Amino acid sequence: MVEITATKAHAAIAAGVKKATELSSPSSISVVDSGRNLIGFLRMDGALLASIEISQAKAYTARSLNMKTGDVTPYVQPGGPFYGMETSHRQALVVFAGGLPVMTGGDGIGGVGVAGGSLENDVAVAEAVLAALAP
Repeated sequence: MVEITATKAHAAIAAGVKKATELSSPSSISVVDSGRNLIGFLRMDGALLASIEISQAKAYTARSLNMKTGDVTPYVQPGGPFYGMETSHRQALVVFAGGLPVMTGGDGIGGVGVAGGSLENDVAVAEAVLAALAP
């Protein structure tokens, strides 16, 4: 199985920093491995303090579910089939945009989480990180 190395994670985070800088969106950027363990992280100067844990939780959630975190939102609304799921784990699950799974050959090998900007900016930065992680 292909794995995300620390070297790859840090290079991908650099691509995310470049995108976040272009967007004027100071961000926290997290990368987790297949076991949902943090393998790379950076909080840009000026990023909100809350963005640290949120970015890590987005990466954890994306890998846990092998889904974009923004795609989970409709399922956890009142009346939805997974209402309340975000509180079901010891580690928080984040159910709004900014987390992307890292997939290869149909297998989940990690997750990316970005927080600190608008949801649209978080997704754009996460997509830059994901593109840099592509095997």
